[in-house]
Order: sequence, then structure tokens, then C-alpha cells
Amino acid sequence: MPENKKSMTVHRFFALMLAYLMFCLAGGVVVSGFLLPGVYGVNAAAKNLMPDLNVDNVDFNVNDLPQQSRIYAADGQTVIATFYAQNRIVVPLKEVSDTMQKAVVAREDRRFFEHSGVDMQGVLRAFIQTYVKQGDTQGGSSLTQQYVKNVLMNQAEQDNDPIAEYHAREETVARKMREMLIAVQMEKKYSKAEILQGYLNIAQFGTNTYGVETAARRYFNKHAKDLNSGEAATIAAVTKNPAKFDPTVDIAASQEQRNIVLDLMAREGYISSEQSEKAKAVPLDQMLHVQSVGAGCQAAGDAAFFCDYVTKQILNSKEFGKTQEDRNKLLKEGGLEIYSTMDVAANSAAMEAARATVPVDDPSGFEVSMAAIKPGTGEVLGFGINRIYDATESASGGTRTAINYAVDQVDGGGQGFPEGSTWKPINMVAWMKAGKSINQPLKTMLSYPNSSFSCHDAQGNEYGFGGSWSVSNSGGGTVSPETPLQALVRSHNTTQASMAQQIGLCAVADAAKELGYHNSTRNQMDVYSANSFQPSMTIGTSYASPLTMANVYATLAANGVACSPIAIKKVTDRSDKEIQVPSANCHQAIDPKIAQTTAYALNQGVVQPGGEANTTQLDGGRKTFAKTGTHEDTYMLTGGFVPQVAAYVAVGNAEGQVSFTGKSINGVSRGNWYGMYIATPAWKKFMNDYLNAAGIPADNNYGNPDPKYLGGVQANQQSQSATHPPASNQPQAAPPAAPAAPAAPAVPAPPAAPAAQPN
Repeated sequence: MPENKKSMTVHRFFALMLAYLMFCLAGGVVVSGFLLPGVYGVNAAAKNLMPDLNVDNVDFNVNDLPQQSRIYAADGQTVIATFYAQNRIVVPLKEVSDTMQKAVVAREDRRFFEHSGVDMQGVLRAFIQTYVKQGDTQGGSSLTQQYVKNVLMNQAEQDNDPIAEYHAREETVARKMREMLIAVQMEKKYSKAEILQGYLNIAQFGTNTYGVETAARRYFNKHAKDLNSGEAATIAAVTKNPAKFDPTVDIAASQEQRNIVLDLMAREGYISSEQSEKAKAVPLDQMLHVQSVGAGCQAAGDAAFFCDYVTKQILNSKEFGKTQEDRNKLLKEGGLEIYSTMDVAANSAAMEAARATVPVDDPSGFEVSMAAIKPGTGEVLGFGINRIYDATESASGGTRTAINYAVDQVDGGGQGFPEGSTWKPINMVAWMKAGKSINQPLKTMLSYPNSSFSCHDAQGNEYGFGGSWSVSNSGGGTVSPETPLQALVRSHNTTQASMAQQIGLCAVADAAKELGYHNSTRNQMDVYSANSFQPSMTIGTSYASPLTMANVYATLAANGVACSPIAIKKVTDRSDKEIQVPSANCHQAIDPKIAQTTAYALNQGVVQPGGEANTTQLDGGRKTFAKTGTHEDTYMLTGGFVPQVAAYVAVGNAEGQVSFTGKSINGVSRGNWYGMYIATPAWKKFMNDYLNAAGIPADNNYGNPDPKYLGGVQANQQSQSATHPPASNQPQAAPPAAPAAPAAPAVPAPPAAPAAQPN
């Protein structure tokens, strides 16, 4: 049967008494001379009881305490999420009200400013009460000793040392002796103000609440420097029993303890009796202004998916530590101030647009995934997903998930979505990079030998393909001849194949990489990976995240300047030292003239009336650049931009292909669905809402084509005459060569509006 720790034997009595006398000596208290031999005699035996008296490795630096990290929106003010192992915000003593300091001293150690680390009166009182009178266990610890105990426990936890943690908590004479000896050493090295500051920052003031600043914000929504006597007494009372006296746990017990502290403060002369009575007269529930202490992205609301992306950027970036374990520890304990790129208005507009398009609980079950980027910066503005973020184990898919389908798999996303016709602007860029005109008539066919797409990449690697590729347009058949511009306007597939056949598939892949494209699937992200590098990639059969495609369109919007998507602008640690963050690596990726000409084609041919993406036209006559897409009948897509914002939307089943045919979505039933019917309205709603909310003015000067890539007036006239040739299921004869362009041609008008293909 375990020994009762409070049972008193003659041996235990004398051992404790001798230990007490040694404490007195260590504490600097004058002891009668006749007792000194006994003290020295027990000293060697006492040391044998102690696990370790070496405190050289104990760190009492307040700034080294585990502190919460916070992620802010781009405005630098809005807190998106808080991360912590211990929810703590360290502040200097000058940032704690004098009343709060005195409340803690009155409650925990009223002789704090008089003793030298050990309050011998308190120790003797505790000794007699606990072991002589057999009353309730009394600690008798000074505030300095309590600080020492907290530091030792915290360091053991930091070092993942369960043995040290046990010794820091165990109720033994050895632990008390060690605490006392360290406390005396501390008082020789640190001032009372420094010790009080350390205690106020390390002590637990409630459930998941460490340090007085966190407690002030948690219970009263104010800073520790602004606490009044009633608030200070409430917080000071919690440390005696954080689980019980937390005002959010037991408000009656908390109020009773608050009143006790107010009386103690009056007794010490820190406040008057009148002030004490006045503070006690206010019911605690009328004083509280409790704030949530939810941790991590789970508590971030509609910003949760963006929050998750930020954390993945930290965990995947060597700038934040050598290993993921190091980076996770830094995030949860490093007191980081993380300033993200998330625009609150953009993220809100994206989430609203996603849910308005396909409600969270819509019977169709389709996901809407949206990403927005600020061109020329790489800054991710926000995500829109018609799902509820839930990283708990109880989340079982469906409407609750922690997977951000708008980003790459390595960043917490899925396998991505096939791009469909939204890929086609990439083909046009590759075509112009080869020095060709977008008005050059091309022979098209319904079947292409795959060997005709063979090519060499920039490193000289050869790629060959076997078999043949049967391809047709959405409405069936093909159009021959047809120009690249006409093919983009009509969203025809057969001409994309003809373009790639002429310039080689490697030219298309290289242009995609230059624009910022990569596949979404982990370990297959390179566009040259076997699963994606096929002739059919020219009509959008590879899988990419909406963020990657938004970035491609952002490059087109930024005069050809490509950037890597970034979610973090700045990070500082607990010492206010700036930590390097991943770079956007912005650079001139393609010729600005090619970017402008591609934008011209997207606006004048695709968005303007008659173009297959005319439904993307934004409000107020704002010049709009966009392309819709459909992958078979399973994914609906839209990408586009204005010079200040690029965005991309994918709608479909993110876990696997599910047909839209005959589906009812958000109360609307259609036999056949196309991107313009569902992805486009989502894209348009987001763009209009965000541009208006952010007050972004229209910039209608972008999209000026270079005559070099238009092929001159005569080539354009020939293009105009081929606007409405009949569709055919048979390859047609090659058209005559386009006449040479005259010098300094006038900028031609876009081709006449063809019969738009649904997409």
C-alpha cells in the first residue's frame, strides 16, 4: 500500500526539520549558532536526495519561452490564425499595469520584495500546517520559486525529457530544495523586476492561456497594461488552480477568488478598502469580454484554406528550418509574426462566389475551386472553395475537408483539374515564340500521326511518340483552313494540334513552363513527366491546380513577367528579427509583345460579342481577358484577368471524374453543361465583387497587339474570308501560303464573329 506522504514519523519529522533549517541558511536568513552544525551535517545527505543541482543549462531568458505565432492578412492588422504549443504573448514588465503586478504579488508572495528568493516564514508556516497540524498541503513557495518551477517544467517539455519533467513536478523534499537553491542563485543574478516579469510571462492563467498578456486579451479583450484592479485580481487568482479558477470554466469560483485577491491587495495597501469594495460589487460576468482561443487554421473561418496554404509554405520551405519538425516547432513556439498576402476582400469574395455557384450542401456534390493572384508580384490574394475547412479526425470528406483543392498536392491540395480549353492561350504563346503569325491559315485534320509531334527540349533530350491521335472540335469535325486566332475565338481543338505539329510539342511545354505552369500531382509536377507530356496536352488534358493556372494568366496580365506564387510577404521572430521568406522570383519570362498580343486575342476575339467567352465580360465596360474550358463532360473551367487581378475557377468532382450530363446544380438542370454555364458565372461574380470592393479602377489600355504577330493587313483579310468555312469530317487541302506582310501594317481588326462553340 502506498505510503501516505503526510504521515509523520520521527525520522521524517527530523529530516524535514533539518531540511527546513538548511533552507533558512540558503535563503540568507540568520540562524542561531547552535543549529549550524546540524545544518552542515545534513547538507551531504540532502544533496543525495536532489536529482541535480547543476543549473548551468537552465535558461531563464523570457524571450526564449514558447510563444504563439500569428498569421495576418495583407493589411497587417487582421489576424487570420494563431498557432501555439503554449498560448503565450511575451511582454516586458513596463507593458503590464502596476495594478496587475501588485495583484500577483499580493496573491502569491506578499513578502516578494523583502526576501532573497525563499520566504522562510512561508516555508515554516507551510511545514507546520502540512506536517505538524496534518492540515491541507501547503506549498510555501515564493514567487521566485514558482518561476523556477515553471522554467524547469517548460525546459523539460522543450527538450522532450520526460524524466526531467517528472522531477520538475514531483512532490518531494528534493524538488523543493532544488527550487530553493536555484531561487537564491536567481535573486543574486536577476533583479526583482526581472523575476516578476519572467513569472508574469510564464505562469498559466487558465486553460490554454499562458502569460498575463494572453490572459488580458482572452478574458477582457485588452492589453495587460490596461488592466484595472478588478480585472487584475481576476487574472491573478487563476494561477492557484488554472483548471478550476478560469472564469470561462467556473465563473462563481473565479469571482470568489477575485474578491479574495482584492482583499489581499487592500491589506497590503496596494488599493484602498473603498476601491476593493467597489471592485467586488461588480459581478464578474459583467466584466468579462471573452475572446476565442481557438488555435490553428481550424479557427480561421473562411480564411482557413488560405491559412492552411500559408502553413504548408512554412513547413515546405528551408528558410524556416532544416526539417519539417524544426519548422513546425518554430511555427508553434517561435512567436512569429507572419504577414501574408491574403487580401481580406478578395478571399471573402472568392468564398462567397464559390458557395453561390454550388452551395456547400448541393446534392450534386461538385467542388468549386478558385484562386486569385496579383499579376507581377506572385502574391496570392485568396481562395474560394465551396467546402467547410475541417482538419479534425471526425471530418470524413463530403462537405467538410482540410484539402485545399485550389493548390498543388504538395501544398495540401489534390491531383488538380484538367485545363480543357483554358490551356489554349499557352499554345498561342508558344506559336508566337516560334516567330509565327496568329493569322496564318493552317491545314487541320481529324487524325494526326503522333510521330509528327516529336521534338527536342532545351537540354537536347529527344521525345518521340507512337501511334496516332484522333481529335475533333466540340461540335464535331474540323475547319480547314483555320488560323490560330480563329481557333482561339472558336475554341477549336484541331487547329491546336496543327500548331503543335508545326512547332513541336517541346515548344508548347517550354512555353508553359515559362508562363509558370507545372502539374499538380506530387512527384509528377514537371510538364515533361510521362503522364502529361502527350500531344493531347495541347487541348488541356494534363492536371493543374487552379492556383497554377491563375498564375499562368497572371503572367499574361503582367507584360510577360512570371512570378512564383507566394503567400508570405514578411516574417519576424519573437526578437523582432526578420526571417527570410520564399521569394516570388519575378522575372521577364516572355516577350511583352507576345503577352500583349495574347491578351488582345483573348479580349477582342474571345470576350467580345461573338467570342465563345463573351459571357465573361465584366461590368462597367472594363476591358476583360478570359478563356472558358470544358474537359469532356466532367470539368468546367474559366481563367482570365484584368491587369490588376488574375483568377481561375474549376468546377467538378475533385476526387474523380463525374459526369455533369443531366445534373441539377443549385436548382438549375441542363442536359449538357459547359464552362460558360457554371465556371464563368463564378469567375465573373468574384471579379466584379472584388474589383468593386477593393476600388480597383478600370485599366483599358492593356492588350495592344504587335503587328509582327498579326501577319499584316493582307493576311488578316485572308483570315476574315475564312471565318465561316463549312465544318467537315474530312481533312481539307492545305491552304495557299499567306502573302507576305507589308511593311509597317496597320493593326487589323479581329476576325468576324464566327459561330461560337460552347465551352
